[in-house]
Amino acid sequence: MECDTEKLMRAARTAALNAYAPYSRFRVGAALLGADGVFYTGCNVENSSFGLTICAERNAVFHAVASGCCQFRALALAATRRVTPCGACRQVLAEFAPAEMPVYMADLEAGEIRMSTLGALLPEAFGEEEAALLQRTDDGKE
Repeated sequence: MECDTEKLMRAARTAALNAYAPYSRFRVGAALLGADGVFYTGCNVENSSFGLTICAERNAVFHAVASGCCQFRALALAATRRVTPCGACRQVLAEFAPAEMPVYMADLEAGEIRMSTLGALLPEAFGEEEAALLQRTDDGKE
């Protein structure tokens, strides 16, 4: 399935407009292309108790999973300045997307779009093998 990058970026920009960022003023929107061909969006939502803040990327992933989609083909981010997924978001994305998934990152003020892949952003992601090893160790079987 081909990704309409322009349409994906437009969805991310629209999501950024809905961001709730009264503390950082750093509005971020994310759009994920699901394996089902649907775009799932999310935005960052801040909280005065900063640990309760959610990033746009995880918001989009959780929206997709709640809608029944657990596989992704592309991600677009749009923000008021240079942006890249944080480490937690990279790990969550790695649970549902292949390492070769393209990640487009738009700096709306500078008008530039950078592209990478999930694997380049998170080499050697924690995955099923590591989780299984931990489970065996926790069960006392190894």
